[in-house]
Amino acid sequence: MDDLYREVIIEHYKNPGYRGHLEPHDIKFEDSNPLCGDHIEITLRTDESGRITDARFDGRGCAISQASADLLVESIIGKPVEEVKQLNKEYILDMLGIDLGPVRLKCALLSLKVLKAGVYGLGEAGDELVE
Repeated sequence: MDDLYREVIIEHYKNPGYRGHLEPHDIKFEDSNPLCGDHIEITLRTDESGRITDARFDGRGCAISQASADLLVESIIGKPVEEVKQLNKEYILDMLGIDLGPVRLKCALLSLKVLKAGVYGLGEAGDELVE
């Protein structure tokens, strides 16, 4: 089963469906993981009811960080911002489907950290957002 999930990660890394920038956008946030150099920017469009109508990510980094960003962005389109605020690290780990060590866990959670900082309107993303 791990092989299937690894294939999904590699596919999303090599051929991300949601890479890019939205102009105009309603929400934008970016952050980096200084330990490894991964960088993620997420832009979102929302409608008047607070539902995410479109989302994109851009950045650079390892396969785990980029694949998790693509999977996350794909999964939130159509969801209310209030629901997105409740996402946690288990959500990302379930999408990835493989066990990760502490270093790779930071890579996998960077996109969630960026997303939540953006939807909460924070000036700085903190690790407590992804617990």
